[in-house]
Amino acid sequence: MWYGLAADLVVAIHVAYVAYVVLGQLAICIAAPMKWQWAKNPWFRFTHLGAIGYVAYEAIFSIRCPLTIWEEKLRELAGQAPSGSETFLGRLLHDLLFIENQPESFFTALYLGMLLIVVQGLVMYPPRWFRFSRKPKTEAAPAPVTA
Repeated sequence: MWYGLAADLVVAIHVAYVAYVVLGQLAICIAAPMKWQWAKNPWFRFTHLGAIGYVAYEAIFSIRCPLTIWEEKLRELAGQAPSGSETFLGRLLHDLLFIENQPESFFTALYLGMLLIVVQGLVMYPPRWFRFSRKPKTEAAPAPVTA
């Protein structure tokens, strides 16, 4: 039972990862015309690029996602089928994440397309550069006026 719940937790983390990429880009697209400054946060923007970049790298080189492998191993230890869960939430999250009967080329094109959209967002609405704390400059006192 514990292995099955751990597999459900891995699927939930996997869904959160995908949501970070997809909903993060949606938020950037909404924030850009509004000039919201939080969307220029370099930590958010570069981790977002790294997240989809890693997925695209896996797709190009036919590397299986570590989260998928981990989930399958946990399901095997729980005595469950690798394609599902015994809990409602586990089945829901698994079905939300995995699309059956699609070729790998479909997913590769999907991931590369998303990577291009993220890169386009970086170019069109660039993040601000990292800020490092500096000592504030002290202003010199104005020169006295003599008349």
